[in-house]
Parts: sequence; C-alpha cells; structure tokens
Amino acid sequence: MKARYKYRCYQNLIQQINLAKLFGCTRVVWNDALAHCIQEFKSSKKKPSNAELQKVFITQAKKTIERSWLTEVSVVPLQQSLNDLHQAYQNFFNSVIGKRKGVKVKPPKFKKRNSKQTAIFSLRGFKLGQDKVYLAKIGNLKVHWSRPLPSPPSSVTIIKDCRGDSHRCPY
Repeated sequence: MKARYKYRCYQNLIQQINLAKLFGCTRVVWNDALAHCIQEFKSSKKKPSNAELQKVFITQAKKTIERSWLTEVSVVPLQQSLNDLHQAYQNFFNSVIGKRKGVKVKPPKFKKRNSKQTAIFSLRGFKLGQDKVYLAKIGNLKVHWSRPLPSPPSSVTIIKDCRGDSHRCPY
C-alpha cells in the first residue's frame, strides 16, 4: 500500500522561475506526445510505444533549435510525464475493452497552462534533507514538515495549483 503526504514547500525567486520552466516543459512534452499519439492512432490504429515517445519527444527534441530549452530542466519529470501519458492510455484502452472495472475512463486530454501543474521526481531526481528537499536542476526547497515521514518516499510530486501561489510536495 502506498500513502501520500502533503507538505508545503517554500521557494525563492530563482526556484520559482525554474519550477515554472519545469511545469511548462512537462506540459509541452505531454501535449506534443499526445498530439502525436492521436495522429498515429488515426492513421495506423496503433499507439506508439513509450520508448519511441521518449526518444522522439525528449532525446531528439532536445537536439532541435525549437526545443533546445528542454535541456534547462531535469529529464526525470519529462520521462515521468510520458510514463503518465502511457498509463493514461493503458487505463483508457482497458476501460474500452472491459478489462478495467468501474466507471469508463475517457482518453487523455491536453494540459492547459492555467490549470493545476505537476512535476514528478522519481528516486534519482530528488534527495531529502533535514528541512529541505533537493530537486534536480531546481535546488534545495524549504519544506515545512507538519509530521514525520514514516519511511523514505519513492517519489516527490511538486504541484502548483491553479491559483499559482502555492507549491506542495506530496510524497
């Protein structure tokens, strides 16, 4: 069983800018990959694999002039964004064929700039400190620990809600 804990993070101005870049990059990677998946599915009735998407929309995209700014953020949340897209499609397809129980799942949607923004760091993208969390290419974020963690977290999700004024770090 996995548990989720929410803590408030405090960032300085440079970290706010870096987090905004990160949220934008994860959103762009998601939206580009989703548009590609929709186009491929319409033409060949087959969704590209997750490995193909990561190769095209992260590795190769970083080498282009139009998407060279993807190198300014950590690759871990970008990869996780595509993993989440893959899981969203798996849930949708399993729901359509009846393999998934419960309410029917709709296909993945494009992410908007003015809604909730998230970035997920897996184990290789963060380190916990006494009163800080180090995120790759972001730095040390101050965290208000309202309660102790029962065990080391497997991932850190940074959430910027639609108000835009608070960042939370669910583990």
